[in-house]
Amino acid sequence: MREIVLDTETTGLDPLDGHRLVEIGCIELVNGIPSGQTFHCYFNPERGMPAEAFAVHGLSEDFLKDKVFFAEAADDLVAFLADAPLVIHNAAFDLGFLNAEFERAGRPPLARDRLVDTLLIARRKHPGGSNRLDDLCARYGIDNSRRTKHGALLDAELLAEVYVELTGTRQAQLVLAQASIAGRVAGEPIIVRVRPTPLVSALSAEERAAHRAFLADLGDGAIWLDYISLG
Repeated sequence: MREIVLDTETTGLDPLDGHRLVEIGCIELVNGIPSGQTFHCYFNPERGMPAEAFAVHGLSEDFLKDKVFFAEAADDLVAFLADAPLVIHNAAFDLGFLNAEFERAGRPPLARDRLVDTLLIARRKHPGGSNRLDDLCARYGIDNSRRTKHGALLDAELLAEVYVELTGTRQAQLVLAQASIAGRVAGEPIIVRVRPTPLVSALSAEERAAHRAFLADLGDGAIWLDYISLG
C-alpha cells in the first residue's frame, strides 16, 4: 500500500486572508516503510513574510524570491501524490492551503476523503495528552533534535516515524519477524545447504604469499594462527 506523508509551511494561518504556501515536503511510504522517494519544493509566495511566520520556519522573503511559483510545480506535485492517501498532522490546515493554491493554478482540489489525520489518531489514542509533533516524538522516543525550526521535509520525515508508531505498523513488523524466527527455531530444523562446487578463490598466488609473509612477521603468538594455516 502506497501512502504519502505530507507537511507544509506557509506565510500565515488562513489562505482566505491572502496567506500562501511557501514549502511542501512529502515522504512516500510503501506498506508503512519509507521507500526513499520524496518530493520537496520551496515556493515564491508573491507576498511578504510576516515576522510571526518567519519565527516559525525561518524562510525569509529574500530566500523565497527566486523560488518557483506554485503553479510551475503543480503538475510534478500532482504526479507524485497520484491517488495515494495523504497522511498529515492537523490535515485540515494543510488541505486548505493546498486547495487554495490548486485553485489559483486552475487545478482540481484534493479530496478530503484522501486524508489520514494523525492529530485525530493521536487524540483518540492518547486522550488528554499533548499531541503536538514534538510531544509525539518524545512519547515514542523519536530523535527530533534537528528540529530547531519547522521545515516541511524534516517534519514529514518525523511524522512518518510517528505515524507507524500510532498505527502499530512497527510493532506488527517486529511481531512478524519474531514469529518467523521462532518458527524456524522451534519447528523444523534449519537446513544448511553445502555448495556442490566450492567457489574459486579470488586471491592470486602473490597475494597468498604476501599474506603468509605478513603472518610470519607477527610471531608465534599471533591470534591469526589459531584460524589460518600457513601450510
